[in-house]
Amino acid sequence: MLQVGQIVEGKVTGLTTFGAFVALPEGRSGMVHISEVSNVFVKEIKEHLTEGQDVKVKIIAMSDDGKISLSIKKATEPDRTAPARPRRPQQRKSAPNVWQGQTPKAPAENLSFEDMMARFKQTSDEKMADLKHAGESKHGGGYSRRGRGGN
Repeated sequence: MLQVGQIVEGKVTGLTTFGAFVALPEGRSGMVHISEVSNVFVKEIKEHLTEGQDVKVKIIAMSDDGKISLSIKKATEPDRTAPARPRRPQQRKSAPNVWQGQTPKAPAENLSFEDMMARFKQTSDEKMADLKHAGESKHGGGYSRRGRGGN
């Protein structure tokens, strides 16, 4: 029985401007939308697929009315649920924050998400105020002389 998430072999039975129809096991068929054909932009589907071509597809959705949505690009992506091979730890160089000579703040240990967001917003607001102030001083106080009627 076909299920969402399953990867199966199929045969392209038809091409349209918006996708490809694929014959699936159990006498079923589904459609691969043009956006699910490849990881690169697909302008012309005929440059990527041909009728009669065998393809590996992943079932990404099944509707109550029997329509099956398929993806070729998701069928060829590496399995993200498989455990990744361990990487050697990399030493990170701690560079000081060059914005206004600030040094890095203490790690956000034991802070809630809301506290981290509040800290981020405060820092962002401070930086935006500094940028606005710097821009105004360069341009004569922020007043634009363009578009004003002259006397």
